[in-house]
Amino acid sequence: MKNFLITIALFLSGFSFSQSVKVVDKKTGKVVKNVSIFNISETISITTDDKGFADISGFTNKETIIFSHLSYAVLSTTKSKIVSTNNIVYLAKQSEQLDEIVISLFKSDEKAKRIAEQIAVVNAREIQQLSPQTSADLLASIPGIKVQKSQFGGGSPVIRGMESNRVLLVVDGVRMNNAIYRKGHLHNAISVTPNMLDKTEVVFGPSSVLYGSDALGGVIHYYTKTPKLSETNEVKSQFFSRFSTVNQEITSNYLAEVRRKKWASLTSVSFSDFGDLMAGKNRAHGFKDWGKVFYYSENVNGNYNQNPTANTNPNLQRNTGYHQTDILQKFFITLTKNTDLKVNIQYSTSSNIPRFDRLTELSNGNLKFAEWNYGPQNRFLAATQFLINPGKKWLDKGTITAAYQHIEESRIQRKFNSLKRSYREEEVAVYSLNGDFSVPLTSDKSRIFSYGFELAYNDVNSKSYGKELAISNGEINGFSNTFNVQSRYPDDGSSYMSSALYLDYRQDLSSKATLNSGIRFTKTHLEANWLDQTFIQLENTNIRTDNSAITATLGYVYKPNKNWQINSVLSSGFRSPNIDDVGRVREKAGNVTIPNINVTPEFAYSAEIGVLKYFNDKKFRLGANVYYTLLDNYIQRDFVYNTSGTIKQVLFDGEYGNAVSNQNKGTAYITGFTANYLGKLSNSWNTSGFLTFTEGRTYDTNLPMSSIPPLFGQFDVSYTLNKLALGANVRFNAKKDIKDFNIVEGIDNHDLTPVVNANATEDILKYYGTPSWVTVGFNGSYEFSTNFSLQARLDNLLDQHYIEFASGVAAPGRNLSLSFVAVF
Repeated sequence: MKNFLITIALFLSGFSFSQSVKVVDKKTGKVVKNVSIFNISETISITTDDKGFADISGFTNKETIIFSHLSYAVLSTTKSKIVSTNNIVYLAKQSEQLDEIVISLFKSDEKAKRIAEQIAVVNAREIQQLSPQTSADLLASIPGIKVQKSQFGGGSPVIRGMESNRVLLVVDGVRMNNAIYRKGHLHNAISVTPNMLDKTEVVFGPSSVLYGSDALGGVIHYYTKTPKLSETNEVKSQFFSRFSTVNQEITSNYLAEVRRKKWASLTSVSFSDFGDLMAGKNRAHGFKDWGKVFYYSENVNGNYNQNPTANTNPNLQRNTGYHQTDILQKFFITLTKNTDLKVNIQYSTSSNIPRFDRLTELSNGNLKFAEWNYGPQNRFLAATQFLINPGKKWLDKGTITAAYQHIEESRIQRKFNSLKRSYREEEVAVYSLNGDFSVPLTSDKSRIFSYGFELAYNDVNSKSYGKELAISNGEINGFSNTFNVQSRYPDDGSSYMSSALYLDYRQDLSSKATLNSGIRFTKTHLEANWLDQTFIQLENTNIRTDNSAITATLGYVYKPNKNWQINSVLSSGFRSPNIDDVGRVREKAGNVTIPNINVTPEFAYSAEIGVLKYFNDKKFRLGANVYYTLLDNYIQRDFVYNTSGTIKQVLFDGEYGNAVSNQNKGTAYITGFTANYLGKLSNSWNTSGFLTFTEGRTYDTNLPMSSIPPLFGQFDVSYTLNKLALGANVRFNAKKDIKDFNIVEGIDNHDLTPVVNANATEDILKYYGTPSWVTVGFNGSYEFSTNFSLQARLDNLLDQHYIEFASGVAAPGRNLSLSFVAVF
């Protein structure tokens, strides 16, 4: 008995006088060295060693212990809580207040208080709370972003009146924009499912210094989940499932994570099956038949039906359903003390996606197309990232990213009263290499110099063909003939190469002021070759173009005190014409886009002022950003005229249409503002909201710019108590008058708005424009335990019928969605 008591005493003595704690990065699981650990009175002060360990036996169990590191948020806890987490403390690179850590703008961690540009960050917790069906729906919830949909299987984000190839999409440091990203509406944003996202960052305004061409309106950067390291071998898994009533959606996601001391793996598989979308029934706008589907085509999934079919429920938008599969495989490997490796493999594929707005298009009062589908949208990404931290004078840390992407897309069309089906198929292979490096010029990192390079090569293959259906007993049993079809892009191949160098410098001029500056040189080379001249004749069938640009940015952040921040930015951006600008051929609404090999780059020059005001110890924030962007040599789609002054006519898929092409114009402007607030009303109540206004016109022709949304906004309030969370939101859009639509380009889809004067000879007198709308929604979640939770959302409570600006499909009606999450 005496020996037993001695043993217990020795154990307690060792526990009291030698208790080690390990400090690790919450996101990666890597140890954090040089963390200052002290009590409130600062009578005890220690620091973690090179392995992240420190002896905290000098602290009492109930004493508050503070963990502080320059790159992490300050953490306050007690020894008893540390013991309950196996003596491991996790530090996060994000403040519990409102000072987010942002990566996208400088390609390295940086606090928002040092950034002049307008930014928005949606983290994994917020994504789970929003429970968006697609990433396009996720983007639509971010202040300042409007999303257009031509079909449910899509979503084209609009940032500051810029859309499609004027907005840059990036995933895990790899640009998604490729040589065939088009002008108009672009739906590639949905090929990254929300279930595999760790967060999404948005940078508003020209960001060409760091990202090169295309980033005129801003940058949308998806960050997928990354596995964490662990001192002990661990296996984590998660299952997510959701059902939505509005389109009978069933989404399932399974995630498995293996954690080891030197390496970690994460596997995510997601599948979504979307049925046809039900529109709202309450027509507060007063147009009783607008957007209703009275007839639809049953020529889907290999079926053949010679005539349109009457829709028994006109509010059910037939031919909007599809399904999508997304796979993510990631490895995180520690190679050396200062070098880590990330291996990133992503694959996204879909079924055929019906182009709803074309399948409801009328010709002489009848449906025009029996078939109009996007073929399976396939995106494959294989990337490696070397994260280096040599700590040298010329290179403190950096990232080298090598990536390969393979994108496949196609378009399948057939008209009613015709057995001729046309196929247009595109493949793009993209090879890229990026290097981003930074060097603190002072020990406190008040002066940081960054530099980098980018190389990207796009190889585009476009082919087209036609097949005539063979019909037997009302069914398709094969094909009888083949015929020639005009390809969408140059049929003998095309390529696009971009190379760039950039420099960036940040300095804290004082404790109240920070200066951001940067400059970039970019050079592009384009080649395009045509063989078939059957339908469209070109003077030059083999073209080579070279363009280059220097872009710069200057930002200034002034903080007169801890509760005020004033930002100002001057920046320039450019977009070099890609294969789509130069060589696309397609038809819409009787207009046929033809190649124009003389298109040159467009430039943007922007000025921006932002103000932030914090309240209640930074628990509440009000903000506003006002900007003005001047577009020079802007690219706009316009008619092509013969020498006689008449509009040129072009034969496309058996019908003649007006020839249009992408053309350089003079100057135009886009201006607007976003006002927002975010914060805590109390420990249980939170609220947020925003209001966005945009205006844009051309100086040379005094016409409205395309893709300018009406005034829109959203207000949210939430309540949290223990394991229960409740929330409510109001979303709204003002009316957009028809006089503010760009009629010439057709991107605004004015012809899809309500008709108010069918006999009018001018389109601007015939249509109403986009009606205003308001929706109300509720959401709630409950955590049964640390392993199980349930979430419910009721959106569009009043079942309002509305169509987003420029969209071809009505928004969802009343929708109840139920989500279940299990963690093991």
